[in-house]
Amino acid sequence: MAYEKKYMERAIELARLGIGAVNPNPLVGAVIVKNGKIIGEGYHRKYGDLHAERDAFKNLTESAEGAEMYVTLEPCCHHGKQPPCVEAIIEHKIKRVYVGSDDPNPLVAGKGIWFLRSHNIEVVTHVMKEECDKLNDVFFHFITHKKPYVVMKYAMTMDGKIATERGLSKWISGEESRYMVHQFRNEFSAIMVGIGTVLKDDPMLNCRIEDGRNPIRIVCDSHLRIPMSSYLVESASEIRTFVAAIEENGETNAEKIKKLAEKKVGVLLIKEKNGHIDLVDLMEKLGMMKIDSIMVEGGGSLNWNILKENLVNELRVFIAPKIFGGDVALTPVGGDGVPFPDDAFKFDIIEQKIVGKDIYIRMCRRKES
Repeated sequence: MAYEKKYMERAIELARLGIGAVNPNPLVGAVIVKNGKIIGEGYHRKYGDLHAERDAFKNLTESAEGAEMYVTLEPCCHHGKQPPCVEAIIEHKIKRVYVGSDDPNPLVAGKGIWFLRSHNIEVVTHVMKEECDKLNDVFFHFITHKKPYVVMKYAMTMDGKIATERGLSKWISGEESRYMVHQFRNEFSAIMVGIGTVLKDDPMLNCRIEDGRNPIRIVCDSHLRIPMSSYLVESASEIRTFVAAIEENGETNAEKIKKLAEKKVGVLLIKEKNGHIDLVDLMEKLGMMKIDSIMVEGGGSLNWNILKENLVNELRVFIAPKIFGGDVALTPVGGDGVPFPDDAFKFDIIEQKIVGKDIYIRMCRRKES
């Protein structure tokens, strides 16, 4: 069946309006068209609220009988926080549905399309599939692997430094780049740093854009060294905060764990690996907490370890037109490094642009062939 590209493009545009509000649900947009005119449109606005299809029906300007629907993701067919969208499509007597992405959720996974077709509704699949799929990298990864989608973010100079030889780093990137980082913080469920960053910079790790959502803050702190006077601890009653420590340290640090709890800081006790928390175990626990995505803003040590465990799905890098130099000046990734060039962690560039005076590059982990 022929379709109008402009209507799916509108559905994609609507879906993006849910960024920062729907996690761990997917971003979805829907447009209802009758006689060449949009008569209803909607999107998934917030976790627990109406799904995109029902939001579009709520906004109808006339009867949808005989109309077509464009939806970026396969309509759901199961009861969750909301009733099945396929039932609403049938009730409103939609004649044809154009679907962008397949839903990998086992509760749906083709069943929604089958249900519609079994009720004599035409369904056209994979309409602008690539564009629709890009909306939900996070959801597809989380629903498939039960672990967060991990984005590593850093800013560096042209010679690959994240601080001067004296350890000073404010500011490497420009104001426009830093604003963009706060947009990222709104996009992902959580932000993660290592204890070294906390001890050195005492960061707040909040989101400073209008109507932005503060991410859950996670500190990798194997030996529970986080100061009780840090900004993260002092503001934990306002912004969800967790410290991940080695489980063997739980008993010896019982008193500090109690004090942190009084400040509303949760302590996650994680398996030990090579003297540090086991990052794979941490990610599995965060997945069980329904944390679907994490932006890592760590230093070289955390960045190396999370790369080494093959947990990084995406890189977002800002390169400032500056040179620091210095043999001991820090680089974005520390650790032992790889022994041979062929052992490099490989990524594919999917976006690049100028932001202010900086270069921004977005990369996805290359899939092994």
